[in-house]
Amino acid sequence: MAASSTVPNAPATARLDAIEPRSCSCGQTRRAFVDVEPGTASVHLLDVDAAISHYHRRATEIYVVLEGEGQVELDGVTHEAGPLSAFLIPPGTRHRAIGELRALVVAIPAADDEDEYFDA
Repeated sequence: MAASSTVPNAPATARLDAIEPRSCSCGQTRRAFVDVEPGTASVHLLDVDAAISHYHRRATEIYVVLEGEGQVELDGVTHEAGPLSAFLIPPGTRHRAIGELRALVVAIPAADDEDEYFDA
């Protein structure tokens, strides 16, 4: 079952393992609730692979590491990351995950590919 609900302000459900993975700047992601109205938030199952430092102008992200060991880099400072580590990433914060990590990512508002920026 993929994300379901097309009615504004209605509850929605998702099975992240049933969503087809897609490439992103952090590796592979399975995104739920991106298209659910009113677009207030989305949740992603992220498998980190060669993540590229980036930032968002609008979105706040919360990373919760589910599996693996590595680091999360926030504005050039690396922080150890392992199961149940959590990171609050406000808009404008350059960030990337490093290592063999699987994380649950919550984006507020919902993820938008147009809100992803890279330094030259």
